[in-house]
Amino acid sequence: MKTLHTFFTLLLLASGLMACNAQSTTGFTNISEKEFAEKAQAENTIILDVRTPQEVAEGRIAGASLFIDINDSQFAEKMQALDKSKTYLVYCRSGARSSKASSWMAENGFSQVYNLKGGILGWSGTIEK
Repeated sequence: MKTLHTFFTLLLLASGLMACNAQSTTGFTNISEKEFAEKAQAENTIILDVRTPQEVAEGRIAGASLFIDINDSQFAEKMQALDKSKTYLVYCRSGARSSKASSWMAENGFSQVYNLKGGILGWSGTIEK
């Protein structure tokens, strides 16, 4: 009987952890390249590149229409001017800066924020110059 109780306790714990993985406690969701490409097709979706202007000049994910350097001294002001009702797909070079930007967005009232795991380095789709 104790073994059965332990089994169900572990099963419940595992289910809870899996549910937490879908939407992190950070308020945004890390998504794969495939999910990113699928979500990019939806209406009211904006692809946000948070890399430096020099990085953007080297190439960007096709469809990226908004470029706000996370290191810009006016980053917060520029972000506050965005429409919070839109869905944002955020990326950078490797996923670290975009994760930071996504977290900032979630903390500041943006509800539909998705971060590209691996950034543009992990992107195998079209790159525009």
